[in-house]
Amino acid sequence: MLVAVVRDAQCIEGGGDLRMRDSRRLGGVELDPDEARLGPDALTVGLAALRVALAGSQAPLKARLMDQSRLAGVGNLAADELLWRAALDPVRPASSLSPAELRRLHRHLLSTLADLLTRGGSHTGEVMAERRPGGVCPRDGEPLRRATVGGRTTWWCPRHQT
Repeated sequence: MLVAVVRDAQCIEGGGDLRMRDSRRLGGVELDPDEARLGPDALTVGLAALRVALAGSQAPLKARLMDQSRLAGVGNLAADELLWRAALDPVRPASSLSPAELRRLHRHLLSTLADLLTRGGSHTGEVMAERRPGGVCPRDGEPLRRATVGGRTTWWCPRHQT
């Protein structure tokens, strides 16, 4: 387990500690980052800004959602969960969504992220326990598919995620 501890009165007002536990070693801490390089915050993004983030891209939908320069705050597990809830295929081109699908994605993006934050993290989603070999869709019992999308392991239901 990686544990980073920063103790620097210049970095933390009052001289407190910043601690990070990252057992998967996927995270990082950057003090005073350049936020201008980030896209709109996924927790508060409007439908029009989401449309812009996906527009014109032939990249897989999941990869585009995880591109922090397009939309800040969607990680691998959250993307799998929200696409499962929105019934959208993670490998289809990002710009291929119909207006109705885009509205559905937007609705599920906001509600899924809020739900996962309330539950304590992206590992608490409904499909998470089944993201494994032999896992089945909690909605319809279909065996889940696994692929690599945007450099990350991706699980989805071929029956209801189209």
